[in-house]
Amino acid sequence: MKIECVQDKLKLLLSQSEKIAGKNLSLPVLSCLYIIAEKGQLTVRATNLDIGFQGSISAKVDEEGVVAVPANVLSSFIANIPSEKSIKLMSDGSNFSVISLQNRTTIKCLPHDDFPTIPEPPQSQGFEIEAKEFVKGLKAVWYSSSVSSIKPELASVYVYSDENDIVFVATDSFRLAEKRIKTKSRKEFDRVLIPFKNISEIIRVLEQAPNAVTVYLNKNQIAFTFGDTRLTSRVIDGTFPDYRQIIPKEFKTEAVVLKEDLAQSLKIANIFSDTFNQVSLFISPKEKRFELTTKNNSLGENTSLLAGALSGEQTESSFNYRYINDCMQSIASDSVSLSLAGAGRPVVIRGVSDKSFTYLVMPMNR
Repeated sequence: MKIECVQDKLKLLLSQSEKIAGKNLSLPVLSCLYIIAEKGQLTVRATNLDIGFQGSISAKVDEEGVVAVPANVLSSFIANIPSEKSIKLMSDGSNFSVISLQNRTTIKCLPHDDFPTIPEPPQSQGFEIEAKEFVKGLKAVWYSSSVSSIKPELASVYVYSDENDIVFVATDSFRLAEKRIKTKSRKEFDRVLIPFKNISEIIRVLEQAPNAVTVYLNKNQIAFTFGDTRLTSRVIDGTFPDYRQIIPKEFKTEAVVLKEDLAQSLKIANIFSDTFNQVSLFISPKEKRFELTTKNNSLGENTSLLAGALSGEQTESSFNYRYINDCMQSIASDSVSLSLAGAGRPVVIRGVSDKSFTYLVMPMNR
């Protein structure tokens, strides 16, 4: 292999792929980037068998070849050398050389024959969506997924179409987040469960997509393509719970407060919270009082008063304050509404001027 390419383009390609390479004791080649030089292109592949990446950049190819280079070594080296317009890459199969004006480096390679193929996109009708919109949907809910794989359907983000909306949902059974993304036209596709552990890499790669991405999916995988880049993820074979049943249809109490005020009160709650992260919400519309109270037997206690528009019946319930705080990042509105159907019932949080996001937190019955 003997090629020359633009350093900045190579640096970007390596940054996209390097984190996807996996550590696998039984298949060490998975820790490598699989690099192909042919037909005026440099192609890089990476996979951990759960998610796979392939991207290409144009290059001057004097000698074609294939090589497997340790991902973290190559990516770290290219990221830290002085920036130049172009860089030369050479390999004899067992060593990979990087040649620039100020550096000449040789990296030991691994045999590339065992490197797995990156699956082609499913042979299904794909749909286009703005990459930033798909990323927005994932970011709005993925923190609500379960981190345990005991129930795989909960350790995922559930994505489905509903007329002109693409709906993203995640729950760990203690809280639930739903985000609806409006699209210009109806998108028809099968419901899919994307593994939680793949979401961060999908977000990271799609954030670098310039405009729209094409999404392909079937019962085994979901694939995203844009330009010369392809990202493929395994999907979970399971059934997501019928989450709509747990969202109350009617509420007895509602509080509308400034998001900044609520976020500040939750920061204070962090100081005095107990090991269960418990915060008590007391809402009395008649007395025009909205209180957040945290108590720690070792440290003390605190009660924060929030100004807001209160309506309905008096109620008091306890929740995990961290769960409430997590959703603040997903609400763009300046004001938020907290709606309760009664004591010991979930609280539903929404942005006042944005009905596309719904967040539910189960009470702490202690």
